[in-house]
Amino acid sequence: MVTLTRPEGNWAGDLDLTRRSIALALAGGYAVAAFSAEAEPIHTDETGLVTATVEIAAADRAIPGYLARPATEGRSPVVFVYSEIFGVHEWVKDICRRLAKAGYVALAPDFFVRAGDPSTLTDFPAIMKIVGQASDAQVTSDTAAALKFLKAQPWADTGRMGVTGFCWGGGKTWLAVERFAEFRAGVAWYGPLKPNPYPQTPPIELAADLHAPVLGLYGGKDRGIPAEDIEAMRAALKAAGKTDSEIVVYPDAQHGFLADYRQSYDPAAAADGWATMLAFFKAHGVE
Repeated sequence: MVTLTRPEGNWAGDLDLTRRSIALALAGGYAVAAFSAEAEPIHTDETGLVTATVEIAAADRAIPGYLARPATEGRSPVVFVYSEIFGVHEWVKDICRRLAKAGYVALAPDFFVRAGDPSTLTDFPAIMKIVGQASDAQVTSDTAAALKFLKAQPWADTGRMGVTGFCWGGGKTWLAVERFAEFRAGVAWYGPLKPNPYPQTPPIELAADLHAPVLGLYGGKDRGIPAEDIEAMRAALKAAGKTDSEIVVYPDAQHGFLADYRQSYDPAAAADGWATMLAFFKAHGVE
């Protein structure tokens, strides 16, 4: 058995890795470190979609990104996607396809490509070493490059653009809306709010800089993001007058509750969170 210890606390099922689950994860392109042997991941087909791996001209090199969009004429609204710490693996690609089925252009850049592919690893320190090399400045620069890419595409309406992300990417979602005026709304899934193991500015420190509303979706049983952090962020948003941002907590959900390839998956919280995300985007002009 592989033992994983996460700085922000283990997910349920982190220690339940078997040869079968690792083989299934590798075969399916899912993150090996979190794949559950009992998981039956959702697969969204490509019917009515255009999908591709695209190249984004970052400051120092080209980086790949997974793109999914409706196969329709004209421009579609955009949702920028920040991955988990496991990178742009099959679940993140499926999230992009789900968003494309909802009518969005969805782009998930690979921010970790310079250091490796964390989705193939079972050793958590090795994963964190890769993630740790994606500095705050690099991710911000790569985000700017990806936005430039999107603005040049005839099928992307970047005037109607939102951003979402998960875990590591949830923290990056808060930061993206704090740093980029192009986003009209953000939805952060269980992203860290205070100082954390990732090389990024804590989002709570920049709450007053939000350019647009953010919806935070969190689990009440997330051992890495305690209720105290969430209440502190709520207080920071209120103090900054950011009353159009909000945080929803699902009391019985764990970290990673949207990830249907993990044992921490919570179907009820995931379904409600997804519907709430789409409604939030629509309410703020990302539709």
